[in-house]
Amino acid sequence: MKKNWTDAYRRECSAIANELKALAAKISGPEDLWRIHDDLTNKRVEIDQMYDYRYSVLVTVFAGLLREGWITEEDLKGLAAEKIEKIKAISSW
Repeated sequence: MKKNWTDAYRRECSAIANELKALAAKISGPEDLWRIHDDLTNKRVEIDQMYDYRYSVLVTVFAGLLREGWITEEDLKGLAAEKIEKIKAISSW
């Protein structure tokens, strides 16, 4: 599961980088630059919370990744059936 989790992290960071490239190409003044900076800072906080490595919150983390489409149910294989059911239930909230 760890590999799937790090793959999800890399995919999401790649998507952010692509968005950043598109935004950077449209910078027309300082306000655009600082808006991108602020948006990227906020995204970093969001990503740090989403990819929390603490064991106590992994079920919630996996549920969020499943809900957002960064992992699939297939990626959960290898976890206990009870945990998979919890992850799926939380992801549907």
